[in-house]
Amino acid sequence: MALTLLIKGIIVGLLASIPLGPIGVICIQRTINKGRISGFFSGIGAATADTIFAAIAGFSLSFVISFIEEKQLYFQIIGGALVIFLGIKIFYTNPIQQLRRHKKKKNNLLEDFLSVLLLTITNPLAVFLFIALFATLKIVNDSSNMVHSTIVLGGVFLGASLWWYTLSSLVNMFRAKFRLKQLWWINKIAGGVIFVLGIVAIIDVIKNIYFS
Repeated sequence: MALTLLIKGIIVGLLASIPLGPIGVICIQRTINKGRISGFFSGIGAATADTIFAAIAGFSLSFVISFIEEKQLYFQIIGGALVIFLGIKIFYTNPIQQLRRHKKKKNNLLEDFLSVLLLTITNPLAVFLFIALFATLKIVNDSSNMVHSTIVLGGVFLGASLWWYTLSSLVNMFRAKFRLKQLWWINKIAGGVIFVLGIVAIIDVIKNIYFS
């Protein structure tokens, strides 16, 4: 029973993490510019946020879910603004300076972790994805059984972490092949993609306000 719940939790964590949105682009960009550890710690920030969302879904915290539904537009605006800000920051980041800091072991892994954690938390609608995944995999939401719930959440965190470790490791394998000019273009492209995703999110909010 415990092993089954753990495996199901890992599957949920993987399924929730694999779609590559702005978080994936950020982790790839950081892995290329700053190294695998930086990309992985960024991913762990997302995995931590996903585990929090899974806890809300798994424990059936209806008052939190109601709050998310009520403040949905505010969360989308904040999330879109953060994505735009990170896109601009990445676009103007100098890859040479990042490489020098990496060589001098001055990577701020806590900053990498917290920035992605904050960005992911501003998308609490992911709670509904976990509710759907739990239902699909027939994971019983029995909040009275703390042991079972903890095992599932542990599985979610492990599954999400496994994905970000795999992604950062795969990207890191090809990292040495990139030259400075290519790194410069990667920053521009990644920053541009993230910026556009943020703009799309804001436009979606405006459409919901005026055309719904």
